[in-house]
Amino acid sequence: MVNLLDTIRNTLVPIHKEGYIFVIAFFVASLVLGLIAAPLFWIGLVLTLWCAYFFRDPERVVPQDDDIIISPADGRVSSVQMVVPPAELDLGMEPMLRISVFMNVFDCHVNRAPARGRVSQIVYRPGQFINAELDKASVDNERNGMVIETKHGKLGVVQIAGLVARRILCFVHQNEPLDAGERFGLIRFGSRLDIYVPEGGQPRVSLGQRTIGGETVIAEFNTVKGPTISRRS
Repeated sequence: MVNLLDTIRNTLVPIHKEGYIFVIAFFVASLVLGLIAAPLFWIGLVLTLWCAYFFRDPERVVPQDDDIIISPADGRVSSVQMVVPPAELDLGMEPMLRISVFMNVFDCHVNRAPARGRVSQIVYRPGQFINAELDKASVDNERNGMVIETKHGKLGVVQIAGLVARRILCFVHQNEPLDAGERFGLIRFGSRLDIYVPEGGQPRVSLGQRTIGGETVIAEFNTVKGPTISRRS
């Protein structure tokens, strides 16, 4: 019985408070559609369950090490390259290591701080809603940028709206302290995170790799090792 209760407790992941209104709205819509035609109720119920799944907010086991950068989101690594950061972040004109994590509509969309530090800047920019997997989405799409003062320098995190996403939420404010893995935002529905790593950080992920927000190490400092090389098998 104890094992069964533990299994149920681990399976039923909490829903983020921002999702309650959507789950309720989907369920009410299902009831209304069910009055029109019974099959529509079941379709709506499936969508309601998906909505609850989308807004899930599971606990994570966050590594406690100031020499590592962790993924701010669940998703797939879509880019690892040297890129000039967005001008609004005031990170200079020299290329920085950018690691991009793309979230599809089935990924957990709660965003977590990739490193411990202080929020020195938050800048919102309106824009388009093209496919967030495209490289030009970093420039053209609606986005919210945040700069964190860390032990190794300024780190940039940009929440980018995607093809379906129409709302970027940021829960923190300028000059607030952040712990690594702390929840700082959410994007609905399907989007991307760009992480601009300070000089000296070496990537620890490869293109196509799946990441777990708050747990997966994506970059590391103070190491003699070079970039991590992976292969599919």
